[in-house]
Order: sequence, then structure tokens, then C-alpha cells
Amino acid sequence: MNSATEVFIAHRNLLFTVAYEMLGSAADAEDVLQETWLRWAGVDLDTVREQRAFLVRITTRQALMRLRTLRRRKESYVGPWLPEPLLTAPDVAEDVELADSVSMAMLLVLETLGPTERAVFVLREVFDLDYDEIVEAVDKTPATVRQIAHRARAHVAARRPRGGVSPAEARDAFDAFQRAVETGDLQRLLDILAPDVVLLGDGGGVVQAVLSPVVGAAEVASLVAGLVRFGEAASLRSAQVNGHPALILRLNGEIDTVLAVHIDDGLVTGLYAVRNPEKLSRVERETAASRTVVRGG
Repeated sequence: MNSATEVFIAHRNLLFTVAYEMLGSAADAEDVLQETWLRWAGVDLDTVREQRAFLVRITTRQALMRLRTLRRRKESYVGPWLPEPLLTAPDVAEDVELADSVSMAMLLVLETLGPTERAVFVLREVFDLDYDEIVEAVDKTPATVRQIAHRARAHVAARRPRGGVSPAEARDAFDAFQRAVETGDLQRLLDILAPDVVLLGDGGGVVQAVLSPVVGAAEVASLVAGLVRFGEAASLRSAQVNGHPALILRLNGEIDTVLAVHIDDGLVTGLYAVRNPEKLSRVERETAASRTVVRGG
């Protein structure tokens, strides 16, 4: 049988993704994985019937405890709270369901669920766990878990972003958006922004950012056009962030802003500008999110 270390490594990407989708914070997800490992290392593997289910159960319970702490922290957060952006590998974008589940837009929808509802939704809808596995993870009866799943599914369906587009359509729209931003061309921006586009900013009270949603193409275009105002000190490049195209703005070599982009029907409908420095460290290195086990286990 595999050693505890080998089994944990095989499941690590999946466990990180579970924790991140529950928390919206990579730093907190890493802390949850550390707690999971400490508990897993003390388990007699001969007593474990299903390793994945056991590890997911530990991770979910740890994430639930941390989620309640995070909620208290967010109550005193300055301005809008946005998820911590992840620089994701190309294969995340290719898994349409996974990319949708870790997108900024979907993570913000998940923020509107209660902790247990969020856990049940993530485990059932994203990772397709059996109800029996979820029951053990959240310590609820089977009937209660099914009710929670039904309620959470309806809640998310009523709030989730409009229907997605193909990767090719998204890339074309994003390229047009990037060219407009790089040139500071307001008319080009207005042509690619949806009339009801929404921009959210997250500075965390540490750096300047919009403190309330900015709605409407004209208002958003004038703000976004300002990204190129720093001249030679600024560099703008595209990247895959949370499974979708995004722009990363650097000033004097340091990441200043991650601008995640949500696209529907060929137009940009959502922009998420993360500027809080505490949330930008993970954009320096690629994160391997996954819905599957790396090997064996």
C-alpha cells in the first residue's frame, strides 16, 4: 500500500481545489491542507477503505471551520472582497466545468451561500461526490444533505453568470479588450464592453481601489483606460487566471493589479480588479487546480 505521503501528494491538487472553492483564498486553502496533512499523517492507512473520501472529509471539515472565521474577517474588510486570484495551468481552462467553478464570477456567487450550503454544493456539483461521502464530510443526515443540495443548486442557478462562450469566442473578445486597454482607445473599449458591465475592485484598505461597484460601459471604460497611464513604468500582459483570460499590470516590475475578465456573448460583462498586495503572491507561480487524483491512491 502507498505511504501516507504518497497518497497525500497524489490527492493534493484535488484537496487544494476543494479548499479554495470553499474559501476563495489560496493562503487559507494552503493552511487547510497543512491541517489535513497533520491529521492524515496520524491515520492507520489499513483502516481506511476509501482514501479520497477520507481526505476530502478531513479537508472539508477544516475548511468549514476556517470559512466561519473568514466570514467574521470579511465583515470588517474595507471595500468589496474579491477571491484571491490564481495563475492557473492551461489544462484548467480546457476543463470547462472546472474553469467555471473557480472563476471569479462563480466564486462570488458561492460567497452568497452559507458555509454548509457551500460545502455541499462544491462537493456535489463540482466534484460529483456521492451523497454518502458528503454526509460524512458535513456531519448531516442524508435527508438533510439532499435538501441542502437542492436549495444550494437553486440559489446558485438564480445568481450564476449568464451562459458561457466557447474558448475561441472568449479568446477573440479578450484579445479585442486587451488591444483596447493597451491603446487606451475609449471607443474600442465601449465596443467590447457590455452596456451593463460591472467592475469590482479590491484594495483591502491597503491600496486605492473603487469602494463600490462601477456599472455601465462609459464609466468602466474611463477607469480601465487609465491602466496605461503609467507609461514606461507599466507593463501589461495576458494570463490565465482562475481558468479564464486576465490582464496582469506590473509597475516597475512588481504586480500592481490583476484584472480578471468575464465574457458573455462576445462582450465583457464583468471585470474584477484585485489590487490588495496580500492577495497577489499566488499570481507569481502557476497553481495546479484539479477535480481528479494525480495518480493512484
